[in-house]
Amino acid sequence: MSPSLLIWIIAGVATAGVILRPFGLPEALWALAGAVVLVGSGLLAPAAALAGVAKGTDVYLFLFGMMLLAEIARSEGLFDWLAALATRRAQGSPRRLFLLIYAVGTVVTVFLSNDATAVVLTPAVAAAVRAAKAEEPLPYLLICAFTANAASFVLPISNPANLVIYGNHMPPLLAWLPAYLVPSALAIWATYVMLAWTQRDALTQTIVAHLPVPKLSAGGKTAAAGIVATAAVLLASSALDLQLGLPTAIAGTVTAAVVLIRDRKGPGTIAKDISWGVLPLVAGLFVLVEALDQTGLIGTISTILHDQVERSAALAAGGAGIAVAIASNLMNNLPVGLIAGSAVQGTDVPEKVTRAILIGVDLGPNLSVTGSLATILWLSALRREGRHVGAGPFLKLGFLVMPPALLLAIGAAVTLG
Repeated sequence: MSPSLLIWIIAGVATAGVILRPFGLPEALWALAGAVVLVGSGLLAPAAALAGVAKGTDVYLFLFGMMLLAEIARSEGLFDWLAALATRRAQGSPRRLFLLIYAVGTVVTVFLSNDATAVVLTPAVAAAVRAAKAEEPLPYLLICAFTANAASFVLPISNPANLVIYGNHMPPLLAWLPAYLVPSALAIWATYVMLAWTQRDALTQTIVAHLPVPKLSAGGKTAAAGIVATAAVLLASSALDLQLGLPTAIAGTVTAAVVLIRDRKGPGTIAKDISWGVLPLVAGLFVLVEALDQTGLIGTISTILHDQVERSAALAAGGAGIAVAIASNLMNNLPVGLIAGSAVQGTDVPEKVTRAILIGVDLGPNLSVTGSLATILWLSALRREGRHVGAGPFLKLGFLVMPPALLLAIGAAVTLG
C-alpha cells in the first residue's frame, strides 16, 4: 500500500472520529490520535508535524481569547441577561421573541465568534424559553445553531475559519467590510426568513408576556465592557492589517483578570468550564492537513482552481464556493477550511474566488449537524439541556434553510468582485 493511500486512510478515519465521536470519545482525541499515528508510522516527519502545528498559532491565540471572553461573560450572567431581556421585550409574541433571539445570536456571533453562540448562548436561550413557558422551545434553540454559521463572516473575528482561509494575508477591515457586508446581510436575512418559515407552526404557541429580567451584576457589566473594548481592539488591529490572534488573547486575558480580581475569584473558577479540547483538536487537524499536503492534494486543488479561473473567474468562484460548502458537511468545515485555505494561498486567484470559498466554508455547514465545530458544540450544549436533535431532521431543515442563503451570499460576493 502506498504511503499516500495510508495517509488518506488515517486522515479519513481521524476526521470521521472527529465528526461521529465513536464510543463517546472527545473530538480532540481522534484528531490527536491521527496525528500521532502519522508521525509514529513514519508517514509524517516530526519536524513536518511541528510545522503544521505552528501554522495554527494565530488560530490558537484567537480561540484562547474568545473562550476566555465567552466564559467570563457566561459566568457573570451576561448571556442570561440578554436572553431574558429579549424574552421580556417579546411581550408574549412568539414571533417577536424569535426575531429578538435571532438578533441576539447574530450580534454574539459577529463580535464573539460562532463558537461562543453555540456554547454559551444556547443554555441561556434554553433557560429563557423555559421561563417563558414555551411549549416548543426548539425553534428558539435552532437559532443558536443557524446564526452561528450565517453571521460568521460579517467580521474577520466572527469565525476562526476566516483566519484559516486567509492565513497571514487577512484583508484589513476597510477591505473586508465592502467585500463581505452585503453577502453577510443576505445570508443573515435569507437564513432568518427560511428558518422562521419552517418553524411557522411552532411560532403560534403561547408564551408568558411579562417576565422579570435579572439585574446584570457588576461583573456582567465589566464583561460587557471588556467585550466592547475587545471588539474595538480587534477592529483596529484588522484595520492596521495585523494578525488577530495575539490581540484577542491579550484582550480576553485582561478582561477575565479584571472581572476575577473585582469578584475576588481565582482563575480556576472559569478555567474549569472552558472547552479546552478545542485547541488540541485544531492542532491535530493542522497536522492531518500537513500530511495530506505531502500526498499532493493541495497542489492538485491549486492547479485545478487556477485552470478554472483561466476559463471563467466567476464560474470558478461560484463552483468552488458550492463545492467547499458540500465538502464541509462531508468532512467538517475545519479540515475543509484548512485544505481550501492552503490551496488558495498556494496559487494566484482573484479575490472573488477566495470570498466564495470562505462563504462556503462558513455558511455551508448549516446543512448538517456535522458541518461545523460550532454545530457540534451546539449539539453538546443541547444534550446538557436534556434535548436531542437527530441528524436526519436537521438535514431536512438544512436543505431548506442553507441553499438560498448560500447562493445569495456567493452571488453577491462574485458580483462585487
